Amino acid sequence: MFNTPRSRRGMVTSPHHLASEAGLRVLRDGGNAIEATVAMAAMLAVVYPHMTAIGGDGFWLVSAPGQDPVAIDACGGAAMAATPALYAKHGCDTIPWRGPLAANTVAGTVSGWGEAMALSSEMGGTLPLSRLLEDAVWSAENGFPVTRSQQELTTEKQPELQDQPHFAKTFLADNKPPREGTWMTLPALGQTLRRIGRDGPDDFYRGALARDIAADLAACGSPVALADLNAHHAQRRKALSVKVSGARVFNFPPPTQGLSSLMILALFDRLKVREAEGFDHIHGMVEAIKQAFIVRDRIIGDPASMTEDPQTYLQNDRLDQLAARIDPAKALPWPHVAQKGDTVWLGAIDAQGVAVSFIQSIYFEFGSGCVLPQSGFVWQNRGASFALSGNGPRVIGAGRKPFHTLNPAMALFEDGRRMVYGTMGGEGQPQTQAALFSRYAFFGQGLQEAITAPRWLLGKTWGDQSITLKLENRFDPALVSALQAAGHDIELLPAFTSTMGHAGAVVHHSSGPQSGLFEGATDPRSDGAAIGF
Repeated sequence: MFNTPRSRRGMVTSPHHLASEAGLRVLRDGGNAIEATVAMAAMLAVVYPHMTAIGGDGFWLVSAPGQDPVAIDACGGAAMAATPALYAKHGCDTIPWRGPLAANTVAGTVSGWGEAMALSSEMGGTLPLSRLLEDAVWSAENGFPVTRSQQELTTEKQPELQDQPHFAKTFLADNKPPREGTWMTLPALGQTLRRIGRDGPDDFYRGALARDIAADLAACGSPVALADLNAHHAQRRKALSVKVSGARVFNFPPPTQGLSSLMILALFDRLKVREAEGFDHIHGMVEAIKQAFIVRDRIIGDPASMTEDPQTYLQNDRLDQLAARIDPAKALPWPHVAQKGDTVWLGAIDAQGVAVSFIQSIYFEFGSGCVLPQSGFVWQNRGASFALSGNGPRVIGAGRKPFHTLNPAMALFEDGRRMVYGTMGGEGQPQTQAALFSRYAFFGQGLQEAITAPRWLLGKTWGDQSITLKLENRFDPALVSALQAAGHDIELLPAFTSTMGHAGAVVHHSSGPQSGLFEGATDPRSDGAAIGF
């Protein structure tokens, strides 16, 4: 148990400064890192509505001193009515990416808030949920300034979103995208957050709020029904982990791609690269990514339907075999078809050593596009990633969990440092994590430097089918030429493009000459802030 002081030192980071401020206020009021994270998650669901919502899923890694992280799985399963026959009836041979038929899984993230609060209570947390949501409620009811990314993504996606149920009324201004800096209010969402704060997260699934949500979903044409909401519960699970030089790294088990994030680091570590930012670093990372993604796409999906244990791929013999397949001078041909998505990652660590890495998502920007009119929030389209035929863990079925690109990361260093880190960016999440961690942990770069440095992405960008190796144009031209000569199909993107994700990290030093020091960093590609006291 932890004794909760009047205020609790710590540091938070998120991709929007108002969310970071909400988390810091919780720490100042005596809350712990878990409570601060709930406050940030709720605020992001208001002020970053193109990236996240309470109609999505969430995944937590929570660690206390001397303990391995607890994984909280707040992923919803497919509706009982979401069957291949339903889609055949509507003339679909694949699940639509937008609209009511894409809103086919339960939104789990609010259940994760509840399970996280229970874990917080076990660690001495005392703040009520109503306090944690009050900043989000205020911003929803009184307004917030539209960000440039919200304006840009609403403009880009308006043609496929404007006719979805209640979208235009909620997120457009006179049927046009809202301009950056203009004021937006979401009063129905504010009222819903008030209800959750007053009646608890369970009301979302088994109370009066659940009945309102189910009625809205039915009116929209979604297959998700009240019985599906009633059946959902968040779960505590064991995190995946692997040992690399100087640290043990943790990530989330299936249905997420956390396995691939850990494999990339472990495979690259075996290459014994000694210098950052050169050919060996970037080429080695990209080739490790390919090996990890081959395994991911073959085995990862609904955990109850998988036939292989992902932790076996983190054993030394398996990793040694895969690392031996990497050619240090030549690129493996890459026909891989990538996933896309929109997400937020946020993290917090307090002075008592409670560390949280959390990720929350609605899949595509604005998810399915379907807004629930009584409740005021958009429903995710994560279940659009299901297949309608064939075998394996990614085929749709009642209660099955969809494959998730989401994966929160955490590292416990041998010298006592504790690190939480992550990013949005769909297919790019494991790649950005690898860039950030390798630069900081293997090559000794500063935390902010490691995030600000130019990044790469193997796979397609939003709205693009290309599977090139994309590099920010800040890389050394000589390095670009060397990668091309090795067989990489290079595409240059603008500097600081959001395509490369919105990363963040917090590190706490608990021993040695820097004991008590917090380091935090946020991505210049986002609207975020890393703040502490």
